[in-house]
Amino acid sequence: MAISEPASGKGRALELDLPQRLDRALGAASARHGRACLALVVVCLIAFLPGFFSLSPIDRDEARFAQATKQMLESGNYVDIRFHDQARHKKPVGIYWLQAAAVRAGEAVIGPSARYTIGLYRIPSLLGAIGAVLLTYWAALAFVSRRGALLAGLMMATSVLLGVEARLAKTDAVLLFTILAAFGALAHAYLRTVAARERGEAAPKGDLGLAFVFWTALAGGILIKGPMAPLFVALPMLVLAIIERSVAFLRPLKPLMGLAWCLLLALPWFVAIYYVTAGAFYEHAVGVDMLGKVTEGQEGHWGPPGTYLLAVWGTFWPAIVLVAMAAPFAWRARREPKVRFLLAFVLPTWIAFEIAATKLPHYVLPLYPALAILAVLAAERGALAKAGSKLAEVVRLWPILAIVIAAGLVGLGVWLGSGLGLLAWPLLGLAAVLTWWAALAYRRVGAPGAFLTAALGALALYVATYQILLPQMGALWVSERLATVAKAEGCPAGRIATAPYQEPSLVFLVGTDIKFMPAAMAADHLKQGGCALAFIEDRVMGPFKVRAAALGLKYRTVTTVDGFAYNGGRPVAVTVLRSEEPGS
Repeated sequence: MAISEPASGKGRALELDLPQRLDRALGAASARHGRACLALVVVCLIAFLPGFFSLSPIDRDEARFAQATKQMLESGNYVDIRFHDQARHKKPVGIYWLQAAAVRAGEAVIGPSARYTIGLYRIPSLLGAIGAVLLTYWAALAFVSRRGALLAGLMMATSVLLGVEARLAKTDAVLLFTILAAFGALAHAYLRTVAARERGEAAPKGDLGLAFVFWTALAGGILIKGPMAPLFVALPMLVLAIIERSVAFLRPLKPLMGLAWCLLLALPWFVAIYYVTAGAFYEHAVGVDMLGKVTEGQEGHWGPPGTYLLAVWGTFWPAIVLVAMAAPFAWRARREPKVRFLLAFVLPTWIAFEIAATKLPHYVLPLYPALAILAVLAAERGALAKAGSKLAEVVRLWPILAIVIAAGLVGLGVWLGSGLGLLAWPLLGLAAVLTWWAALAYRRVGAPGAFLTAALGALALYVATYQILLPQMGALWVSERLATVAKAEGCPAGRIATAPYQEPSLVFLVGTDIKFMPAAMAADHLKQGGCALAFIEDRVMGPFKVRAAALGLKYRTVTTVDGFAYNGGRPVAVTVLRSEEPGS
């Protein structure tokens, strides 16, 4: 059933006014490259900055990365990577160096507290996400008009998943930046080669600029996440070489000289870490971490084939609506060089990730820009689903998903005891209205104006979520509340024990020297006297009390912090105990 129209002429005018204005603004912003880039940066800041500094460290990956970086700063060892008292042999060193540079800059401004300010560790991710949006625009220029390239960039800037990754101090936003740089360079090289062949000319000679971008980006990606960046470019290159029966399209990228440059940039740290760890880094990073994710679902992140195909409806909202409508066009035009390149970039890697056992939504994030460009290409060809067709009815997902997300967040707040989040309701209501308006407008103003209206609703939703709702949900931020108690009590991290609540965020917020130990041993810890604290979960209070009685331990209860461990999916209650033994 088609989406109904407003009954009155006045209603139609209102319906069409905002989408049409946004469509015209898109054209005006794309008149010049500088103006288009400025528009993208502004939208990125609106989308990514809410909650950026106010949200507590997120367990577990973000807190692990940030804490490992903090320990680099504390120890001065920028080769080996450690978390708490253990080696962290999983990812290469690139993201830690970037985070350390950001924190060092922060220390020059705000002093020693910078090391405990999670927002500073997130700055590389923020810059990587903004850079990825700008690179989407640059790469899209090889396929579509300047106006279309700007639209593709806006699809990435307003997507759910990139907004999440921009706020997390880990690898994926920066990895996306490096892969997109390589993707753009490869796209320009391939399409130039195809155009030359169609004109009956020889393949273009080496382009030093494109080669520099491609191989430098590849080296950066390797330092960020090892083989992931080469995987995203090698699979499409292999597919294109098979289809073309030629590798002439690589000629502009100067493969031999470029590979040498890539190795020169990336190899020194990999040699250094081999000698520093006696090969243990490779044994764990490759033999355990990487191969384990391929063969079995690590850390409970298993999923069947098709998981990403289902997840993309939420993670690439609101752009996924246009991508879905572009699918028939992609199949019909699959032999055209531009479409062939985009499909070669997306499909082999997507299938590989669907086959792998471990499933995490951000693994396929680097494929989203190609999907956005494909949707814009279909729109410029007039090949998106026509209004009134069954496929066009997917525009209903704009308001449906917005309402589901809004209702879910409010419901979560009520369940956690944080209230209804009334301050966010005007923004949540605006998001629902704008996304519904977008669905109504699609049949009259077409894809760009309708999408931009939905994107405006998405921005309202993100501000409400990250700036208002999530920071209010104190039950989620157990580590932050425990760290506040520890600070008020004035005990150093080395005199604090915790059992069995041992989230990485607690290490980051309290201090590297915090002690992880069984509950019974925490009683021995307090027996040493002086300024000593113990964080004991109620579920292990029994063993603690037995040992405390055996020792004749004198202690008092400071407070109990109740909350919800979102990683374990369970309620927690952590009691803070302070020693009343005399100092040792």
